Parts: sequence; structure tokens; C-alpha cells
Amino acid sequence: MYGRERRVLLRHYLEQGLSKTEVARSLGISRGTLYHWIHGGQLDRDLDNAPVSYKPRPAMARKIDPFREMIQVHLAEYPRLSATRLLHEVRAAGYAGGYTQLKDYVREVRPGPPADPVVRFETPPGLQGQVDFAEFRLPWGKRYALLVVLGYSRLLWLQYYPRQTLSVLMRGLDEAFMAFGGVPAELLFDQMKAVIIDDQREVGGKLLENIEFVRFAAHWGFRIRACRPYRAKTKGKVERPIGYVRESFFYGRKFLNDADLNQQALSWSTRNANLRLP
Repeated sequence: MYGRERRVLLRHYLEQGLSKTEVARSLGISRGTLYHWIHGGQLDRDLDNAPVSYKPRPAMARKIDPFREMIQVHLAEYPRLSATRLLHEVRAAGYAGGYTQLKDYVREVRPGPPADPVVRFETPPGLQGQVDFAEFRLPWGKRYALLVVLGYSRLLWLQYYPRQTLSVLMRGLDEAFMAFGGVPAELLFDQMKAVIIDDQREVGGKLLENIEFVRFAAHWGFRIRACRPYRAKTKGKVERPIGYVRESFFYGRKFLNDADLNQQALSWSTRNANLRLP
């Protein structure tokens, strides 16, 4: 079956008085085909009722196209890499597109379940910071990430240590306060052993804090707050960044030693975690 356009031309040429040989030559078909078409009644069909066919639109070039293979290779090796992390990787390779285009492609390549809605409990500026340790495993042993997150701005400070001691906590908080350029009015902790010695609030008792850390808090001028036992979700502003650090910073990255680990953590938190995506 020939298309509508060719049948329109055939009828037009014949109505103009061209010979069948000339028509066949103009349409690029044999005279036998032309005679078969005419005698088969093709010219008697109602051209207006013929279905109209459309050619598919040519694919438009997108800024993400040159980086598709790179993204697929990364996801093949590290399937849980986030779109945020991949954005920094492909931008370092020259990608000039936006986050949404990359995120849509990552979702296409690696579909995942929709994220659960998060209910945020907001605190005013300068009121609260939240603090926690998280364990990470490296080829040379366990290391503990100390995370400090400001409640209002979500500004994050991160460094790794071999132990979770009181001296490590105080040294880390010293550095975090210097990095933030100030101290929040209160710091919220989970049941961190370096800070909380005993917590009898569930049975009507009191919270017993480490006296050395109480002196440290008085020196810096912040109040100590502790989550009640088994209620760590009240400290969500630091619990969620722990997962963020695991996925967007630690997972799929290689480190030479402790110094390299902390240098990369500092660079990532400064250049990536504490910057808003465009």
C-alpha cells in the first residue's frame, strides 16, 4: 500500500495529462506497479478518509546525554548512589545541566520507592544544635563520625575519630563551634555515654550528666539537653544527616588513611552538604 502523499501526486499527474510512463518515472515506480495501482482501484479511494501517518519526532539532544554511560557505570558499581552525589561527580566531568534533568534520568535508570513524607519540628535560629556519633567501617578499622547539625539552618559539621570518648567529643565541639562562628543556646544529645551518666526521668527521677562536660558547656555557654531513652527520633535533624553522610559522602568513595578521610569529609561538607542545590 502506497502512502496518501504518493496517491495524491499520482492523481494530480494524471489529471495534468502526463502519460503513465512519465508518471511512473516521476514517482520512481515501475509501469507495472502503476498499472496495478490504477486497475486495483487505488485512485477511486476517498483520499480524505485515508489515515494520516506522522513520522516520529527526532530525539532532541540533552545536556545529560554525554554523561549517561558515566552515570550507568557509577550506578552499576554503587547502586545506592544518590542523585545529589552523582550531580557533583558529573559536574566535575563537565556536565552543565541542572539537577532535575539528572535526577529524572537516575530515576529512569534506577527506579525506587517514593520517599516517605517527613514532618519537621522547627527550631528558631541560634537555639539548638544536635550532636551524635555514628560508626563507620574502613579497611584499617572502625571510625566514629562526629556530626553536629544546627537545627534552623541544617548547617552540618563532620569529622571522624578512632574513639567516642569525652575528650574526643569536646575537641570536636571546639572545632565545630569555630567552624560555625558561634555556639547555639542548647545542644541536644541522644543517650551519649560521654555526656549522660544516668537517666531516671522515665521513672520520675533525674538526669545525671558528666560533671566534666557540664563544665565544658558552662565554658561555651550552652545548655545540655538529652533525648529520653528510646526516643532518638526527637533528634531527627542529626539522625537524617547520618544517613545522608553514609549515602552521599562515604558510600562508593575511597580513602587512603584517617587524614585523607577527614580532609575529604571537610571538603564535602563545605562544598556540597552546606550548599543549596541550584
